[in-house]
Parts: sequence; structure tokens; C-alpha cells
Amino acid sequence: MSAPHLPKVAGIDPEVPVSTHTAAPLREVPAAPGAFIQDRLAGWVSDLTTLHELTERLASTATLDAALNELLHAGAALVGARRGLLVLEPADTTATPSTTLGLGLSHADLGHIETVERGATALGRVLDGHPGTADGLTTPDLFGDPDLDPRHREVATRLGYAASYALPLASEAAGRLGAAVWLYDEPGEPSEKQRHLVGLYARYATEHLARLTELERARADVATVAEELLPSRLPRIPGVQLAARHRTGPRGGGDWYDALPLPDHALGLAVGSVGGSGPSAMAAMGRMRASLRAYAVMEGEDPVAVLSDLELLLRLTEPARTATALFAYCEPAARKVVLAGAGHTPPLVLGDRRCEFVETTLSAPLGMLACWEAPSVEFSPAPGETVLLYTDGLLRRTGDAMDRAFARLHSAAASVPKAGRHDPDAVADHVLRTMLPDGPARTDSTEDVVILAAHFD
Repeated sequence: MSAPHLPKVAGIDPEVPVSTHTAAPLREVPAAPGAFIQDRLAGWVSDLTTLHELTERLASTATLDAALNELLHAGAALVGARRGLLVLEPADTTATPSTTLGLGLSHADLGHIETVERGATALGRVLDGHPGTADGLTTPDLFGDPDLDPRHREVATRLGYAASYALPLASEAAGRLGAAVWLYDEPGEPSEKQRHLVGLYARYATEHLARLTELERARADVATVAEELLPSRLPRIPGVQLAARHRTGPRGGGDWYDALPLPDHALGLAVGSVGGSGPSAMAAMGRMRASLRAYAVMEGEDPVAVLSDLELLLRLTEPARTATALFAYCEPAARKVVLAGAGHTPPLVLGDRRCEFVETTLSAPLGMLACWEAPSVEFSPAPGETVLLYTDGLLRRTGDAMDRAFARLHSAAASVPKAGRHDPDAVADHVLRTMLPDGPARTDSTEDVVILAAHFD
């Protein structure tokens, strides 16, 4: 009898022998190729998100110091370091001097590091642009380096760092601005991914620092021009002591002051503000101050005539411009003040027995009317009282409505300590500190600040 045949199954030939080398059954199913790609993509998205957040924070900085601090902190986070050091060395050091900034390092620590010869440190070699340092310089084990400078070894031992990673602050557009180095407490170095991310961040930071450096130079130039247009020193007149404070806005403004001696031991005091900002307003401010000086010498006893002449000149030469001004003719020996204002804020009188605004007549700014004229006001400061003249920039810098700003000014003047009320410098400084606790040099305000204080003996 023949052997029975195996049943046929579709697609399988029962006559084909089974291989003796058949692979063992799979116990674990391998991950799909897409899972690996998804992990990589998730990592890239995370890195890009981190880089975006750090660059956004850097872009929000408005001053060079704030940007340098942000760069140091962000770089330390990217490379996994705790401490760092940054040196900014712009090409034009006359406009923007070299700056050294530390993270987690005291001034004494920075002083110790500066005692090491520049070429013996990674930071110094990167700053000097040595070959092979364009993409950064890693020193993973300082104490394992037999060629380490003995002084560098001593400083590293004292400060407790064992490795470093230095990176130039350079880009094609901005060139080389400086370098940063981050210090590790233990031997180690940043990973390739960390170096890539911090390199991208550093190039962006360099462009931002270059823009802020140019802005700092422009602000310094504006401040220099503004100071040159104002009195280089205040006159010394018997019976009165003077003090002035002036802060120019970042774009340069038209607020000004003046104090000039007049015949018969008299004194002329003036403050004013020209509309607009920038070089045009500064030039107009210089012309207005020079013109008022000439008119004050000719007819200073009549402040109304002085301002009327000034208004006529402004209307004929610059009909599209407006300005405010206040001129006071003072006789210190008689403690007599006659003043007139054109749309300007009223002076404030501060003494041991009173703190009040001077009642002045309401008048339009210069250039607003076809013919300007307003009556003058006369008052007599008591011995020991201080007359405070100022521009509306002091009020606007507070950010309050004008009525509240006036109230703040009155409160600031009234709170001057009695020991300082006989010193016009102390009065001006106290008012500034009280009115502007964040400082008068804030860059987020375009307003100038002018204070002129006259203390009568």
C-alpha cells in the first residue's frame, strides 16, 4: 500500500522539505524604523525650542551690560557649566571700552585670572585669534596637561576649576568682538551637540552685541553733544548757590537750562524744551539758548520782553517748531525774582516753612500764537529757601498723569531732609531719586530731564 499523501494547502508545496536551518522564532518585535526618526525629531525640536527661548530673552535686552549677563548665563546652561568669564574687546575701544564680566566669580577671582599671562589661557588664545580657535577651544583636563602654565595651574587650583571651554564672539558681519570661557569644577567637556548649540547662540549674540555697541556709541555721542550745548559751569553770584542736573534721552532731546550773570550782580535763570527729538531738536535747543542769552543781556530785567523776542525769532526762523521756556530775573541781594513763562511748568519754592508751586499766569508755548505775551510774576524767596526750576520731562518720566506727577514732585520736594535743604545739590539729587527711583538714565524713556536749583542765602 502506498503512503498517504499530505493534504495540499494553497501556496504551500508539501513535497518541499523543511530546512534544518530555520531561524528561531522571534521573541521581541524590533522597533519600527519610524520610532528612531521620531526620537531624533523630538530631540531637534527640543533643541530648537531651547535655542529660540534663549535668543528671545537675549533680544529683549536693551543695554550692553544686560546682554552680556544674559549671554554668560545662557552659555553656561547650554554647555553645562556653573561659572564663566566674558571679555568684550570691540575694535574701537575709545567709544566702547573693553569690558570684563564674570559669572559666579568675584572681583578678586577675576583679578587672580588676570594675573595669568594672556597667551597661557584658552580665553586669551581665542581672543587673539590663534589658529584652530575659530570654533572654540576645549581644555578637558587642565591638571592633566603637562604644558600648563604654572601660574595658570596655581590660579585654577585656588579657584577650583579643572576644565574650560572657550568660544569666540565673532560673526562675518560684526567681526570679532571678544570671547567667553565657561569653567567646569571637574574634568570634562561639552558634547558635540552642546558645542553646536552654543556656537549658533554665540553667533546670534555677537550680532546683537554689535547692534547694542553701536547704539551705546550713538548715545554717548548724543550725550556729549548735548552737554556741549549746555553751560560748562554755573556762575558764582553772591547770595545764591546753584546746582543743575541734566539727563539726555537716548535719541537726544531739546530740554535745556541756563544760568548767566547779568549787570548789577543780577542773575538770569532759564529752562526750556524744544519739541521733537534727535539732532534737529538738539540744534534748535542750542540756537534757542544762545538767542535767549543775547536777549537776557539786553533786556533781562523784563522777562516778558525776553520771551517775546524769543518767540518772534522762533516764528520767523522756524515757523513749524514749538517750544516752552521760562526765564527768571533774580536779584539775590534783594531776594527778588521776576519771571515769565511760555507754556512751561511752574517753579517750586522749598524752605523750612513752605513747599509750594509759584503761581504763574497761564500762557501758550512759543510758536503757538501769532503774537505771544503774558504778564510776569514777582515773588521773594525767604532766606534759606530754594527755587526749583525743571522741565516737563521730569514729570513725564514718572509715567503718571500730569496731575499725579505734580503731586509726586511736591511730595518729593517736601521730603527733602532738613539737613540738606540748604544745599542745592542735595535738593536736586533727592528730588531725582524720589521721582525716578529706577534712575534718570533709563533707556526705555525718550524724555530729557532737567533740574535747576537756586538756593538763596
